[in-house]
Amino acid sequence: MSKGQFANEKVMEDYLSALLTEEVVIEQAQRQTVAKLLKEAQPLIQEPEVVPDVQAQPETEPVVAQVQEPEYRQGAFQALLFEVAGLTLAVPLTELGGIHQFDKASPLIGKPDWFKGVMLHRHEKLKVVDTARWVMPEKYSETLAEALNYQYLIMLGTSGWGLCCESLVDTVSLHQDDVKWRENQGKRPWLAGLVKEKMCALIDVGALIELFEQGLGSKDTD
Repeated sequence: MSKGQFANEKVMEDYLSALLTEEVVIEQAQRQTVAKLLKEAQPLIQEPEVVPDVQAQPETEPVVAQVQEPEYRQGAFQALLFEVAGLTLAVPLTELGGIHQFDKASPLIGKPDWFKGVMLHRHEKLKVVDTARWVMPEKYSETLAEALNYQYLIMLGTSGWGLCCESLVDTVSLHQDDVKWRENQGKRPWLAGLVKEKMCALIDVGALIELFEQGLGSKDTD
């Protein structure tokens, strides 16, 4: 938990409910120890390489098409829960590209403020997103920024995009009725729904990648 930014459960519940623009009843999350999760996730976690100083270069990147009916909408699925500034987010394991230890990112000129830069991993440039700044820009402040302690980079599929996170919380098995799915298809396409019993937002990875590719922030989808 980062300095209690979302330590109050009622505040977190209200914030997540507002994302879906509907009231939701969410029970207190029951979490396993981080140590157990780290042990389970260890095969996915890799040490970063030293990032050399690089100058901004024009990037030509393919646009990743959004999957219309992802695998996790077809039945039971597993998800990884991780935490940023006290806010818990979840990503389906079928959409997870890996987990890296986060060291530092080399910034690039002309990128949005939520783009921290690139982190070199085995000669591949990973595109690093300041998750707190992207997801909750209205709550982002200098105080929050100083309190953040990013430890890991959660990779989104094979896109090369990664979300910074402070801690890995749990891996959970979910059924379709465990999630309150987003009903309004026009708003917040990056939010697939809310995991009711874990008090967290489930990420629509395909939609999130498309937003990153277009340089759009979360407020641009409201």
